[in-house]
Amino acid sequence: MPLPGMIQVFNRSHYEDILITRVHKWCDDETAVKRMKAINDFEQLLQEHNHTHILKFYLHISPEEQHERLSERMKDPAKMWKYNEKDFEEAKLWDVYMQMYEECFNECNRPEWTIVPADQNWYKEFIIASAVHELLSGLGMQFPGLKK
Repeated sequence: MPLPGMIQVFNRSHYEDILITRVHKWCDDETAVKRMKAINDFEQLLQEHNHTHILKFYLHISPEEQHERLSERMKDPAKMWKYNEKDFEEAKLWDVYMQMYEECFNECNRPEWTIVPADQNWYKEFIIASAVHELLSGLGMQFPGLKK
C-alpha cells in the first residue's frame, strides 16, 4: 500500500481474482462471494483506518474497439509486444465477462466505481484526470514548511 502522502496506481489488482476466475469457472460463486467480502473489508479498512482515498475506474471499450485494438497488435510493430494469441478467444467470452463485471460493480461498490467510456483515449484520460484533480483539490494540501 502507498505510504502516507503518496499516490499509487493499481492496474487490475485484486478484482482479477473475482473476474477471470469466474469466467473460466476456476472459482465457484460461493468462493467469489467470500472474496468480494474480503475486498470490501480491505477497502473499508484502508479508508477508515489508514485514511486512504480510493478511486476505482472501469475502462469500458466496445467489442468493436477491442477487436480493432487486438488486431493492431498484429500489425503495428510498436504494439506487437502486447500480442497474445489467446486474446481473440478470450474476447469471445465478452458477455460472460460483462456479467461478472456487473456483479463486481454491484458487490464491491464502496467506494463506487466510475465507469469510463474508453473507446477514445483522450476522453478516458480526461475523465480520470478530472476525478484525480477533484480529489486532490479537495484535500487542502500545502507544501511543508521548513523544519526548525
